[in-house]
Amino acid sequence: MKLVSFLPPEGETSQSGVFRRHPRVGAVIGEDRILDFARAHPRFANVSMLDLLRRSAELLPEARALVGMASELPREAFLSEATATLLAPLPRPVSIRDGYAFRQHVETARRNRGLPMIPEFDDFPVFYFTNALAVVGPGELRVGGRRLEKLDFELECFCVIGRRVTSPTLEEADDAIFGYGVMNDFSARALQMEEMKLNLGPAKGKDFATGLGPWLVTKDELEGRLRPSPKGNVLHAAMTATVNHVPVSRGDVSQMDWTFAEIVRRAADGVVLEPGEVIGSGTVGTGCFLELNGSKVTHDQWLGPGDVVSLTIDGLGTLTNSIVEDPGR
Repeated sequence: MKLVSFLPPEGETSQSGVFRRHPRVGAVIGEDRILDFARAHPRFANVSMLDLLRRSAELLPEARALVGMASELPREAFLSEATATLLAPLPRPVSIRDGYAFRQHVETARRNRGLPMIPEFDDFPVFYFTNALAVVGPGELRVGGRRLEKLDFELECFCVIGRRVTSPTLEEADDAIFGYGVMNDFSARALQMEEMKLNLGPAKGKDFATGLGPWLVTKDELEGRLRPSPKGNVLHAAMTATVNHVPVSRGDVSQMDWTFAEIVRRAADGVVLEPGEVIGSGTVGTGCFLELNGSKVTHDQWLGPGDVVSLTIDGLGTLTNSIVEDPGR
């Protein structure tokens, strides 16, 4: 299933009155229809994506049943993507860890700064925590202040934990993954470069926005793309980025040197991961202006007001954001 979180249209009514306009959960059917689980079955009236993850044993079979009988449901059970407001599929994750899994990105970014490759990259996967309260979905990214100095995108994939897990094997780590989506790890490079001189961070360079969307795709939907390996499942899916409709980046999720299973195993070593925790892959090679500018592919190009950045991963959809200057931020 391609699961979404969304806001219904303003003033939407039902037989019992006006629907309260709060985030609802549904599934993408066909090209542009959303099956609203709350319209299709009263059990989902107050269910969020986090509820669905935490109660997946109970609710997921019912959600699948609704999707399976979509052709038999009344027209009122559906919205078009044009009338609904898509949010991040998981608007309020329990946490967000972002990995560093693509060697090409790490190696190139360091070389462009005159630094050798870190030999410890091959010893274990690393990650940092970012702000789970600053998640954005498709649409406007309102940003201001110094965050607009060298504002960058980062083309990434993410997975979501769907079951409680601690100190897992690789197989158990894969089993704990509920689904995957597209991630844009927005980065304020001017702030990031300042603070990381102190050997901590990134903090203020990253904490203002993390884009997730447009969908959360369950593993069964990716059966032909998820392939087993000795390091855990590998997702084979092309990744591309455009800025103002001009292609700038290309890669593949399968190029991760550390698999999601390995990152999950490391993250859950000695601690408990809960349903609703997000783990990012890190940036694919060529997947940000920091790397592209340093390699002279682009020339001191950064995101600014009016720019539109679209990240696409085959099977996971396209996450599009437009940059809007907001002095108040």
